[in-house]
Parts: sequence; C-alpha cells; structure tokens
Amino acid sequence: MDDCIKTLADFDRTHIWHPYTSLSQPSPTFLVKSANGVTLTLADGRELIDGMSSWWAAIHGYNHPELNEAATKQLADMSHVMFGGLTHQPAIDLAKTLINLTHPNLQHVFFVDSGSVSVEVAIKMAIQYWAAKKQPKKQRLLTIKNAYHGDTFGAMAACDPKSGMHFLFKDLVAKHFFAESPACVPESEAFKDLENLLKQNQPTIAAIILEPLVQGAGGMQFYSADYLKKVRALCDKTGTLLILDEIATGFGRTGSLFAYEQAEVAPDILCLGKALTGGYISLAATLCSETIATTIGNGEHPTLVHGPTFMANPLACAIANASLKLLLESPWQQRVKQIEQQLKTELKSCRELATVKNVRVKGAIGVIELHKPIDIHWVQPRFVELGVWIRPFSNLVYVMPSYIIEGGDLSRLTAAMTEVVSERP
Repeated sequence: MDDCIKTLADFDRTHIWHPYTSLSQPSPTFLVKSANGVTLTLADGRELIDGMSSWWAAIHGYNHPELNEAATKQLADMSHVMFGGLTHQPAIDLAKTLINLTHPNLQHVFFVDSGSVSVEVAIKMAIQYWAAKKQPKKQRLLTIKNAYHGDTFGAMAACDPKSGMHFLFKDLVAKHFFAESPACVPESEAFKDLENLLKQNQPTIAAIILEPLVQGAGGMQFYSADYLKKVRALCDKTGTLLILDEIATGFGRTGSLFAYEQAEVAPDILCLGKALTGGYISLAATLCSETIATTIGNGEHPTLVHGPTFMANPLACAIANASLKLLLESPWQQRVKQIEQQLKTELKSCRELATVKNVRVKGAIGVIELHKPIDIHWVQPRFVELGVWIRPFSNLVYVMPSYIIEGGDLSRLTAAMTEVVSERP
C-alpha cells in the first residue's frame, strides 16, 4: 500500500467514526479517489461498480455534467444565504416543481437538511395541527414493525423499538404504537392489528406514519398497494392524519415517481430526501396539505416551530432543480423496469441456496435475505475483491443501483451477490 494511502487509512481507522461502526473493532473502509457514472475509483486504482447509489441517492450516477454545471453556476451567485426573512429563486423554483410533481393535495413545502429532519418536521406538523384544533393530547404516532424513519430522536422513536437499530434509546424516546408489518404477517391480519390499535388509542394518536410499499433500513421489506389503500381509507374514516415517508422510495425507485401513486392515495404530509439532489448534497423537504397549513396558521401557536440554519440552501436547491429536470427528461420508467426485470432474472437462482431465506425485487431494488446475519468484516473486502461496491447489513445483501446502470455492470453486481451468498462462511 502506498505510504500516503496508508497514512490516511490509519488516521481514518483511529479517529473517524463511520455510520454504525465501532472504533474498537472498526469495519473495513476503502479510500475513494473519484467517482464517475456508476464507477468508484479507489485510491489504489481499483475500480468498483457501485450497487448502492450512495444509499439510494445518486440516481443519475456520479459526476454528471449537467449537475456539475448547475452547481458551478449557482456558486457564482451564492452558495448559501439564511432563509429567515430572505428567499431566493432556486428554492421557489424547487417548491413549484415539488408541488407540481406530487399529489394536488400537497400545496406547502418546508425545506430541511436531511431525511431524518424531514420526519421530525412532519411529526411537529401533525402535533401542532391537533394542538390548533384544541386536541393537545394527540402527540403519539401509529406505525408498523420493521419501520425505519431516521436516526434523530423524534424520527427514531417511530422506528421499530425491538428489532430496530435504536433499542438502546427505547426508554428515552417518545413511546408510539407499532402494529404488525404487512410484509411479515398476512396483510389482513396486519391491517386488523393497525385498526385495533387506532381504535384503542385514537384520543392520543396524531398520525399514522408509513414508508409506502417498501420498508427500508428496518429490513428491506415490501408490502402491497392494497394495504396502503386500506390505511388511507381508515384515516379518512377516523379523521386521522397520514404521513408518508418517501425519503427512500421517492423519485422513481419503486417504478412510479412516488410509491404512493401505486395505491392511488395521497398523504396529508409527505417526507422527501435522498435522491432529491441526485446524491450531490444533502437536502430534504416536508410537504403538507392546505388543511394542515391553514389549521396550524390559525391556531394559538401559528408558527411552525422549526428552522434549520441551512434550510433551503441555494446550492442544494439549484442542484435539485437540475436533478429533477434530468430525471423527468430521461426514460427513467423504462430504465427502472429493465433493472427490475434483470434483478428478478439474475437473482432467481439464489432462492435455491441453503443460506438464503428469501429473494425479493421491486423497481430498482434487489434483496437477498439470509437466514443468519452476515459478517461485515469478511463480506465487505470480499465484494471489493469481486470489483463491486455493495454494503450489506444484518442478514441482508441488497442493491439499489443508479438508474443509468448498463446491463453488463448490473450483471457484475448480481454475480457478486450470488457468489458471496454461496460462499459465505
């Protein structure tokens, strides 16, 4: 290893905490020099086909000339300006686009820094809505098991308290209600459980919050549009707010622009993030209905109590505008459909392996679920040896590639997945 690379790697290993890792037993890390298209080039010259699109975000691949141009052009004007008392065209243009792309019910946009904070704002909106309606006891959420909504305290309170990653904080975070997941038990049973919990606790429930159709980091589980449609009908019947977290599923990942479209429903509050800027820079948004906004605005406390320093960052908004334009002008539906079909075909054989519990594919998401957790200290270097970047967690080996990936590169990912789960120790 080159001395310079070794020095950097040693410092990183000793001093820098990476997501969900231990400094006493650090997971392997690999120094990236550059990224282009779907290829990551390591500092030692090795090239890896990226199967993660940087955690769902880099849907156009890396180093895209149109997004680079948007960033460069915006830098010449301003990289940032506070959003308190000031506004700017990149934010206004982005808000117009998001309102036009989402359901007509969603007419108001609150910009934030990250997906977790988008969920925090959604929770605040729901609680402030009920406070404005003189029902201040409605401060709890109803969701389903295997949920994941982020790592900040409000968001992680809505994550599965037992099987989720935040069980250490279970006595500190807010207590919410968790019904059975429709991905893990019959959907009729799961819905009945949700319905009963709502009936028993409706005086304290501010909203139902769900990841539509795909549960992400809580287990990469999928469920049907029919279940989501029933939940929307239940919310309408009982006067309950519905928050949909499309941070992971938004902007085409499941085959429709937003996953909720497959159920032909609309949320009262919508969380967006990740792919919003094409993976260039952190930005998220929380959208809500006219009813939510006007009710809060006419309440005893009419101000939405949130205000991030980097809210509606002009550089991020400009890149998001370019990214959405690029997406909408591309054949993204065809690309996602082709990725889905190829994943189904090439991962099918893994179902026969003794180590494999299940294989599932939806849109540009391919998941191999194993019977036992996989050793990240072994599997990560092994994937790098095979020339791909895939980041498993727990008992899941999965990919969510950029939409621009070619068939040959996708085959390298699926071949590596098959080989690893076949030979895992």
